[in-house]
This record gives sequence, C-alpha cells and structure tokens, in this order.
Amino acid sequence: MLVFWKERLVLLSVPKTGTQAYQQALGPRASLVVSDPPELKHAPLYRYNRFFRPMFEKMGADDLDLVAVIRDPMDWLGSWYRYRQRAALDGRPVSTKGLSFDAFLRASCEARPPACANVGYQSKFVEARPNGVSVRHLFRYEDQEGLKAFLSSRLGDLPQIAPVNVSPAQTLTASADTQALVRTARHADFALWESIPIGGTR
Repeated sequence: MLVFWKERLVLLSVPKTGTQAYQQALGPRASLVVSDPPELKHAPLYRYNRFFRPMFEKMGADDLDLVAVIRDPMDWLGSWYRYRQRAALDGRPVSTKGLSFDAFLRASCEARPPACANVGYQSKFVEARPNGVSVRHLFRYEDQEGLKAFLSSRLGDLPQIAPVNVSPAQTLTASADTQALVRTARHADFALWESIPIGGTR
C-alpha cells in the first residue's frame, strides 16, 4: 500500500495486480509505504477502514482518495496458480505443483477452498464499508496506460514502471464446465471487472 499524503491519495495493493511494480517505482516519493507484513501490505478495504483510516483522520486527512487495480478474474486466478507453482513452495500446502489448472479453479470455488486455492475475491477486497468508505478510483489491470495517466495527473511525471514479481509464463487450460463454474461462483468479481471502463472510474 502506498500513501501520498500531500496528494491525498492511497494506492491499495490488490494481490496479483502488478502493484508491486508501482510500489518499487513510486515508493521513494510516497509518504508511507506499507511493505510488510503481507496482511498489511495487501490490506483490503475493510482492514484499511479499521486500522489506517482512523489514524489518518486523526491527522486531519478525512479526504484521502483510494485507488485499486482489478484484474480479469480468470487471468487473476491463473496468476495465482502460476505463482504457487514455484519451487520455493514445494511440499507446502499452498503449492499448486502437481495440480492441474482445471482442478485449481474448481477448488477455488469451494465454500472452504484448500490452502493452495484459497485466494479470496477481488470484489471482497474493495467492498464498500457500511460507514461509506469506498474505493473511488478503480482501474483494470489490463489498462496500464489509464492507470499511469491518472497517477500522473495526481503525482506529476512518473518514473519508469518496470514489471516485477511476474509469475512464470505457462499455457493454462480449463474445461468449458469449469469456466462456467468459476463465472457462477465468482460472479461478483466478473461483474466488478466488467463494470470498470477503460481509463478507470474517476
């Protein structure tokens, strides 16, 4: 998570949406960089609302704009699957080594997914809170130019944003039935991503 105090802007770090690249590039100019632990680095809106917002408001900032990036749900799941194929996770419950992508997708749709497929939901990550706190600016992961244009309008000229922490390339396939299951089980994620226009919600 990146906080730009003077610009009244907060970039939430939705996992597997490329925000690590922005954190590395923009971290030096940010007022606050939350890089650890992962539970705070990738704090969803409800956690931001509970822990960070009260602190910021006590410092006089009750007008911070929240920004988040949302990825095509199927592509997002594919990134999680590939990320958890890495050798460092071999033998651990979260590893997807030896598991087909089709089986991973089905497992991710279970009411209680196994550790390897327990990745949460992007729609839950940015779900508006009862007190009115919400993510005002949403951008598609696939619309990097729109995201950069927005950040530039708020922060000025941006440095080079180089991709980091990219999951290894891999051809992934899933049956039509499994894809339909994913669309049903994760309908809120698909609806959210499809609702974001190119150029983001400004």
